[in-house]
Amino acid sequence: MIRIPYGRQDISQADLDAVAEVLRSDFLTQGPAIPRFERALADYCGAEYAVAVCNATAALHIACLALELGPGDTLWTSPNTFVASANCALYCGAQVGFVDIDPRTYNMSVTALAAKLEQAEQAGRLPKVVVPVHFAGQSCDMREIHALSQRYGFRIIEDASHAVGGRYLDAPVGNCRYSDITIFSFHPVKIITTGEGGLALTNDAGLAARLESLRSHGITRDPARMTEASEGPWYYQQVELGFNYRMTDMQAALGLSQFARLDSFIVRRHELARRYDELLAGLPVITPCQSLDAYSALHLYPIQIDGSRTSHRRFEVFAGLREAGVGVNVHYIPVHTQPHYQRLGFEAGDFPVAEGYYAQAISLPLYPTLTEGLQDEVVSVLRELLG
Repeated sequence: MIRIPYGRQDISQADLDAVAEVLRSDFLTQGPAIPRFERALADYCGAEYAVAVCNATAALHIACLALELGPGDTLWTSPNTFVASANCALYCGAQVGFVDIDPRTYNMSVTALAAKLEQAEQAGRLPKVVVPVHFAGQSCDMREIHALSQRYGFRIIEDASHAVGGRYLDAPVGNCRYSDITIFSFHPVKIITTGEGGLALTNDAGLAARLESLRSHGITRDPARMTEASEGPWYYQQVELGFNYRMTDMQAALGLSQFARLDSFIVRRHELARRYDELLAGLPVITPCQSLDAYSALHLYPIQIDGSRTSHRRFEVFAGLREAGVGVNVHYIPVHTQPHYQRLGFEAGDFPVAEGYYAQAISLPLYPTLTEGLQDEVVSVLRELLG
């Protein structure tokens, strides 16, 4: 029985009251809570526009469509991510490529990206979109990736699903200074939750309008976007093929209430991460590196079993922790090793740094309500297994 999960939402009475208030209102969906939630996140991040959707996968999909990714185009992302970061390209009929990770941060390697871009330019196969993934809540080196985009002409979607509340170069992740669109996730194990939910941020009015259209069937009631005059107040037109990717008012109300505690959640995660750093010192594990340019949202605390200092294998350590009731997890199985992507031509060995990290990785429990006592128990079990 799992007693200590790797992640857990923290639902307060205020959260319950916020959702109950919506349930007693006239709007369960498409009401006033959604624009309030969008505005709160846009203001917090310093972005001009925010578009809330049903989940981050939907946000990635319509972000790709808004940037006109389609057949004949290619999207590059990190192999160390959830499959949605790559699948969003396939939804659009585009091809996918991967860029190996930095061995210290586990984020997309700028060095590997630069080398791959140089080769792609010579071959005439540059990507249209690059999706850096802020793994575990730590921002990629966006300034350098943006500089490469200026040289090679690709667009950027930041997959910041792990990183709401994080900072990069002393500015909030999500300000889109170095990207076209930034994506957040509000899944229950993320920093704040709406149950399921996602958000796309941008500083481009045209992209924001397209995102809003695509999340709601491609339908508009704006006379300026219609092909003929409105027939009356009931009238709408579907001007493009969109989707039902809308967020509900119940979700937005929960998100707004959770948002009030966002900064305190991040502070607590950092307290626990620092404590892990201290408690794990001396054990044959590699603890996560924190970049000096970033303040991580610390969605995850991934360690690696250091094979140079122990003969214990990741599988037996993982199994031992689970048997003791510690709900550790592994993030991530490299996307290119999944059967679907193998059928597309990718092979094991294509991205050795990501594969090497995965082979030794374990995500330890990390969430705001994790107590020091439970954290001590996690480390005690780990120490015994590695002894």
